[in-house]
Formats: sequence, structure tokens, C-alpha cells
Amino acid sequence: LRLVAVLKGILEGEKAAVLKRDHHLPLSFHRRQEELKFSLGLQRLQHRAREIQALWDGLKGEGPGQDAAPSAWGDAAMKSPMASAAPQELPTLILEAVKELEAAKQQVLKRIQIWKRQQQLAGNGALFEENVAPLQKRCESLVEVYFQLHEQVMAVSTELGAELLARLLERFNEVLSSLVKR
Repeated sequence: LRLVAVLKGILEGEKAAVLKRDHHLPLSFHRRQEELKFSLGLQRLQHRAREIQALWDGLKGEGPGQDAAPSAWGDAAMKSPMASAAPQELPTLILEAVKELEAAKQQVLKRIQIWKRQQQLAGNGALFEENVAPLQKRCESLVEVYFQLHEQVMAVSTELGAELLARLLERFNEVLSSLVKR
């Protein structure tokens, strides 16, 4: 334990010396942090899409763990309390997913703007080492989730109502058009 305490003291001293010398963290740290933030948001979005699909499958009676043969308890036993609450939860889940999709889109657009600015500065002699592959991967991942959510919204359109469906489709179109235009 004494050895650990001594090493910890040495490392804290080195960290303080580095932070005193460099008052800010390196750019690669910020870039990595941004990448992790985006991947976390994308994973959350994919999870939300799976939740919507599971809820919709449960509504249709195709949920996991349900057998084709009727049970000894009859049809009433096959409907879970979750299935009765599902029609109210579905629009909420979809709205949360669209909100997260728009947040992920903003992250991608911010990164594209930074990339464009770095490219402009490269014309003046600044270093420009970033390639377009990470941006393309982000866009492709986001568009993949976009189409998955769009497909799910179209599948559950009867449950959502005409007004909510129209608003959702407008928001979906705005996400896709802003990604394509920029």
C-alpha cells in the first residue's frame, strides 16, 4: 500500500507539472472525446430503435418468448400488462428516438463544419491531416439508423395518428436533407 501511495503521489505530481506547462488538453483528446460521445449517442439511438421494434412486435403478438400454441391459461394470459401500456409508450419512444437522431445529426454537422474549416485553413498553409473517412463512417451510421427508424415509423403509422405522423415525417425529412446538403 505504501508503494501504491508513493506511485500515486509521483503520478499526481507529473500530471500537475504537465497541466501547468500545457493549460489545455491536446486536440487529440478532444477529438477522441467527441468520437466517444458520438458513438455513445449512436448506440443509444440503436437501442431506442430496438426498443421500438420490440414494443411493436409485442403489440402485434410476435414478441420473443411467445409460442404459437395457445397456453392453458387462454388468450388473456398471453397479453402482458406491457402490451396494454404499449400503445401509449410507442409515440413517446419514437419521439425520444427522433430527438436523439436530431442530436446525433447536430454532432455530425458540427464535425463536418470543423472539417471544412480545417480544409480552408490548409489552403493558407495550416496542417490538415484529417481525412474524410471518419466523417463518412459517421454519416453512414447515422443514415442507417435514420432509415431503420423511418421504416419503423411507417410500420406503426396507424398507431400514431395522422398529425403526429406528419410531424415525424417532417422532422425525418429535415434530418436527411440537412445531412445531404452539408
